[in-house]
Amino acid sequence: MSILDKLHDQAMEAAFLADLERRKGNEEDAAKLFEKALDLERQAIAEMTAPVEPTWSILHRSAGWLALDCNQPRQAERLACIALTGDPPPEIADELRDLLEQARSFYDRL
Repeated sequence: MSILDKLHDQAMEAAFLADLERRKGNEEDAAKLFEKALDLERQAIAEMTAPVEPTWSILHRSAGWLALDCNQPRQAERLACIALTGDPPPEIADELRDLLEQARSFYDRL
């Protein structure tokens, strides 16, 4: 297993635990775990020496949703846009556009 895969798996585990904490009403613990997950996913992205699809767009999509969980809509927009400048598969491109829409609507909820 590559370091990229390990980092992504750790990020997904932290996100899963964060979601559990959020469901229990432990927002402070959830926030810390979502931040950890986002950091791990950014590290996974940094491990890529060149954008290889679909991995590139999947990691950016994942990091974007984690950014929203961390109340960082601008970061989510940025990650989605970076992925969309490549050549993501159509289904993932649609999910990235959904992420953009959610990030933009985030501001309406403030």
